[in-house]
Amino acid sequence: MSDVEANRRRLASYRPSESAAAEMAGHLTIYQYTINSSDDILFLAARTNVPYAALVSLNRLSSPRSLIAGNIMLLPSCPGIFIPAEAESDLELILGAAREGSLGYTELTIMLAGRPQIFRFFPGADFTPTERAYFLNSGFRFPLQNYRITSPYGMRNDPFTGERSMHQGIDFAAPEGTPVYAIADGTVTAAGFDPVYGNYIIISHSNNWTSLYGHLQIIVTALRSEVKSGNLIGRVGSTGQSTGPHLHFELRQDGRAFDPMGNLRH
Repeated sequence: MSDVEANRRRLASYRPSESAAAEMAGHLTIYQYTINSSDDILFLAARTNVPYAALVSLNRLSSPRSLIAGNIMLLPSCPGIFIPAEAESDLELILGAAREGSLGYTELTIMLAGRPQIFRFFPGADFTPTERAYFLNSGFRFPLQNYRITSPYGMRNDPFTGERSMHQGIDFAAPEGTPVYAIADGTVTAAGFDPVYGNYIIISHSNNWTSLYGHLQIIVTALRSEVKSGNLIGRVGSTGQSTGPHLHFELRQDGRAFDPMGNLRH
């Protein structure tokens, strides 16, 4: 990508203004790349000589786990920050808030995931230290904003049989109808009714992680839907084998259950 180096030279004398940003955007080319299972965002940034902040913001990634093999990634030929008109993740909210009122950007319409999306493009901009730390250190977000843990991960007495057994998730008690959110970007690989889990959803994330949301009152996503971190996917209920309104939540990697509390962040 020789035009990347040419744009880097242009940025050496770049001074932020609306007209200068529009001029830089005129030199911008967007390439497409199919993600491999071995790729990670830092490797791609080094390989393309484009800062990962540009790759992350243009492709609307919310964490280093967001790469999904087989998906198309957009590669910009000019470093910078791309802020979508409508934020869908916590990182996008942070990026937008930090640059609220700033000059030196131009609006672009870019095809992403099969639909035109509007971005504010800040040529030459990079993540702040806070934004960089947030992205690199981000775990999975909590599926609920307000909750009370009634049954943690681990061995317990089964509330229905009374027998000692392994509880492979966490039960978050919350009022019926409480919003349930996707913990990270991913694809809905199962959604329906199960006699035990009731109305449930399974989302597949990058690096072979999956998350399960059980006992839902209603499901508000669909099978094979692409979801973003923080998207509303359902509401707390008491369907299936349940003693009251709560969310049964499981987190697995390669099929192996992990204690979610070690991987969730507020």
